[in-house]
Amino acid sequence: QVQLVESGGGLVQAGDSLRLSCAASGRTFSRYDVAWFRQAPGKEREFVAVSWISGSTYYTDSAKGRFTISRDNAKNTLYLQMNNLKPEDTAVYYCAARVPTTTQYDYWGQGTQVTVSS
Repeated sequence: QVQLVESGGGLVQAGDSLRLSCAASGRTFSRYDVAWFRQAPGKEREFVAVSWISGSTYYTDSAKGRFTISRDNAKNTLYLQMNNLKPEDTAVYYCAARVPTTTQYDYWGQGTQVTVSS
């Protein structure tokens, strides 16, 4: 299995940028699809972006054009560059990993808080 630890969250103003990191340990990071999810207060957790082992990426509509997901397999690290942040981006951000042959993300980090003030 793989262990995930997020970092990089914080309090920023609308229009600012943040880069989240997710450090992985355990099994070979490059063998997993890895993704970012977020959960705002009082809302369900939602998908943000995914980096497949193929190298392809996919984003939810609200992240397209503002967020960039990337992975450094040599460093076992996943990133989420977030630009032009909006108050509605306020949430706890989680990274997750799954074996590509499955549909469910089985491995989750503890989350990092992102707060965007207006």
